[in-house]
Parts: sequence; C-alpha cells; structure tokens
Amino acid sequence: MSSILECSHLTKWFGSTRALYDFSLKIEPGRIVGLLGPNGSGKSTFLKLANGLLVPKSGTITVCDIPVGLDTKSHISYLPDKNYLNNWMSVTQLIDMFHDFYSDFDRNKAYEMLKRLNINEKDCMKTMSKGTKEKVQLILVMSRKSDLYLLDEPIGGVDPATRDYILNTIISNYNEDGSVIISTHLISDIEQVLDDVIFLKEGELALYSTVDDIRVKYGKSVDALFREVFRC
Repeated sequence: MSSILECSHLTKWFGSTRALYDFSLKIEPGRIVGLLGPNGSGKSTFLKLANGLLVPKSGTITVCDIPVGLDTKSHISYLPDKNYLNNWMSVTQLIDMFHDFYSDFDRNKAYEMLKRLNINEKDCMKTMSKGTKEKVQLILVMSRKSDLYLLDEPIGGVDPATRDYILNTIISNYNEDGSVIISTHLISDIEQVLDDVIFLKEGELALYSTVDDIRVKYGKSVDALFREVFRC
C-alpha cells in the first residue's frame, strides 16, 4: 500500500456552487492530519467524498489504493459532524450493533474507553448531555481497527475538558498503521497532536505541509499561520 488516501484533480459542484476544485494530495500511513478552513471551504464535502457519501464531478479518489466505493467501506471509520445514533438506544445496544456490523470493531476497547471516560454503558443516548453523546460517538468510531479515520468536527461545541478527553481518545486508540483526518475550527486545541495540516480555501488546496515544516519555514504556529492566510 503506497498511501492511505490519494486524490487527483478532485472537483465537486452543488448546482452552481463550487465545493472543491482541482484538489490533489496524498496522505501516507501513520499520520494525524488537520483539515482546516473557514465555513464553506469544502472540508465536510471532502470527507464525504472520501467516505463515498458523495460522488465527484471529476477527478479520482482512492483509499488504500482502491477507488472509493463499496470496497473501501471496510477501510474507513467515519464520524460525521451531526449526531447519527438513535436516541432510544443504550450504549450497550450501540456497541452490540457496531460489533455485528463491523468485523474490525473491538468490543473490549469500547468498554475500556467508556470506563475511562466515566460513561455508564446502560444509559440511553436521550438521557445524555451533548458532550457525552460526542464521546460515545467517538468511542464507537475509534473502537474499529481502520486504515483511515475521518473525523468531522469531533471537538466542536463541547467544553475544553471534554475536548481534552476526545483528543486523548483519538491519539491513544487509532490504528497506528492507519491515518486520521480531523476537520475542525479549533486549531489551537488540536495543533499539538497533528503531524500534517491541510488548508482549504474556497474549495482549493491552499497549503499542505507538516507541522514541523510550518514552524521552521514560517516561524509560526499552525494557528498563527492560519489566521494570517485567512485573516481571521
């Protein structure tokens, strides 16, 4: 396997609105990558294309050298930016469902993370706070041994302590032979865990670099460079 994910000249339109344009990059195994950009820059569109939920207008995208489609589903663990779990289900029921659905799901790892994050496995989703729901969704996603983890705003809308829990869960539990792509606006909160960053601007690739190279070349943090590029 030469790369975890590779896309070439990827373009996506929604009617007359351009979401991605001529987007090309390659992500190697063992990387944690920040997907960064303002609202409407194409971040969620890119993750949905990589997960096979959208089809590009032109260009190609592969995961583990396989064109994105049914055959790549088993290689990808995807966390959308919206709650997608049934509120009436208990955590135990959700774990059972994921175990039945995904052959790479590690039930023991899920229960270990629940215990570490002080979540009662018998609780139903409808009784939980937003932050706890976010933790449960992430636990389910990170309990798979996937090649590629696609995480869309995993720390958005939760308190700083919960953000720390979520980031620790990500870096402690992902398959180290795979890679993680994290889309977020909260750059300063995740910068310390990133290997690489992607800057998206109006659907185009503005920057793809290692975090170390940014600090050496620009003498700035990722957050500071982002604010300069996008004038936040």
